[in-house]
Amino acid sequence: MINVFQPTLGEEELAALRDVFADNWLGHGPRTKAFEEAFAGHLGVRPEQLLFINSATAGLFLSVQLAGLGPDDDVVLPSASFVSAANAIASTGARPVFCDVDPRTLNPSVDDIRRAWTPRTKAVVILHYGGYPGEARQIADLCRERGALLIEDAACAVASRSDGQAAGTFGDLAVWSFDSMKVLVTGDGGMLYVRDPERAEQARRLAYHGLERPSSFGAAKVSHRWWEMQVREHGQRVLGNDMTAALGLVQLGRLPEFVRTRRRHAEQYDKLLADVPGLRLPPPLPEGHETSYYFYWVQVDPALRDRLAAELLERGIYTTFRYPPLHRVPVYKSDHLRLPATDEASESTLLLPLHHGLTPDDVETVAAALRDVLRQLTGSAGHAGTDDRLPAATA
Repeated sequence: MINVFQPTLGEEELAALRDVFADNWLGHGPRTKAFEEAFAGHLGVRPEQLLFINSATAGLFLSVQLAGLGPDDDVVLPSASFVSAANAIASTGARPVFCDVDPRTLNPSVDDIRRAWTPRTKAVVILHYGGYPGEARQIADLCRERGALLIEDAACAVASRSDGQAAGTFGDLAVWSFDSMKVLVTGDGGMLYVRDPERAEQARRLAYHGLERPSSFGAAKVSHRWWEMQVREHGQRVLGNDMTAALGLVQLGRLPEFVRTRRRHAEQYDKLLADVPGLRLPPPLPEGHETSYYFYWVQVDPALRDRLAAELLERGIYTTFRYPPLHRVPVYKSDHLRLPATDEASESTLLLPLHHGLTPDDVETVAAALRDVLRQLTGSAGHAGTDDRLPAATA
């Protein structure tokens, strides 16, 4: 089976874990701090603005708490997002307000955000779809003009940049994901970015039960009755640990190599699929934008998409779609909301295998199978430009 996502791990990662075991400390410790410092260098931010946590989802829940969201607030976010973003918002009693996206990039434009804005909007959450930075800078400017916070879900964008600035650093808060399907993997894990220094200090307290000072062995050297707890806020325990941080340090060092490999695979797909009738490829990146190449997505007639996925699976090629629109998910379903571009993209888009474990032969196998299946499904022998508009999806 050629998988759509797959990590690359090896002897370097095993050696890093052996060192952790040899030190006999598995929890939050020196390697966690080292990973935060190294990732800060990668992003071009200060280490104290970052917190290594146990998942990006935990980071989203922590972000909405730091944003002070409550039942009187609205939060604008694209419907084409992972459900964790909406769940985090809803957990505070705030209302998720879904906006549309560009049907090709699946990223919201600043105009999409503006159209969904309400008088109660207190925050905006955006996703960098597939690693494309999108209009993050313009959306951040809009939020600052209107006094709202911007939370960036940079789960797909670990190496993405816009005019040299790292995706995730345009807004007030951001999260990256290092789960087992991402570009940089730690098994489970994520990173939280907090722009404001006071809010960053609060994040560290809330990530460990709201404790204002530790109550462990280290505290015994500096405080009387060190076992007593000073807690004035409702916190959780979402810290990362030295085992996953050790993996992250190795993977961060390999990240440039990973992205170069993924880029080569994407360029090979572009070349092999350029003239396939009825197939649209990912749109070109705007000048000055860099992507992490997390997704490679194609778009076909909605009447063919599901059959195409099923036939490819029969041939040992796993494809998928991310992310099903949230305004169609039962818990957030809206019978009156119309987001035509999101609906169109969700019915026509398919993610092809793209990971740094693929070989050029794998990419050629996928491309050849896709061409063959589409030819059988359409009976077409002609050629169609990749910019031809696909039929709109049925709402």
